[in-house]
Order: sequence, then C-alpha cells, then structure tokens
Amino acid sequence: MKNAELISGKWAILIMHYLSDGPVRFNRLLKIMPDMTHATLSKQLKQLEAYGLIIRKEYPQVPPKVEYSLSEIGAEFLPVLDSMREWGIKYIEYLKK
Repeated sequence: MKNAELISGKWAILIMHYLSDGPVRFNRLLKIMPDMTHATLSKQLKQLEAYGLIIRKEYPQVPPKVEYSLSEIGAEFLPVLDSMREWGIKYIEYLKK
C-alpha cells in the first residue's frame, strides 16, 4: 500500500480534520458534512479504521452510541493537515494575484 492510499477518498482528510478536536458521533459528522451520504461516510470511516488512523468506540447502551476519534498514529498526521491548510491559504492568495 502506498502512503497516499491511507488518506484516499474525497472525505478522508476532512473527516480527520473534524476528529482532531476530539471524539465525534456519526450523525454529527453527517451534519457538518451535508454533501456526504450516509453510505459514503460509513465506508470512509470503515476504511480509516481499517488503516488504523481512527478508533471506533461503541458504548453498550440503548439507543446505541458510537464515537469516532483519531488513533495515536492518526493524531500524528495533524501537522501534515495543518501544513496542507497553510499551503492552501497561500495558494488561494497566489491565485488571486
């Protein structure tokens, strides 16, 4: 597997960004990313979990409660996300010139 495959998918980086502040429930992710479908979010979360970048925590209660958070190795990716954001801001300013 290539490193780029770990964060492949249209939403992977955005999901990791939203998880950077702490655990988030599935429905909350759907609300903050309204253009994403339930199926797409589910697929993307399963993929990120399989790669070890996020952790899925299920609470034994009714109604069911599931939270997603960054794993330790996933949190180590945050400086890369910050660098990408900073570069994006600079690039937008470059395009405006």
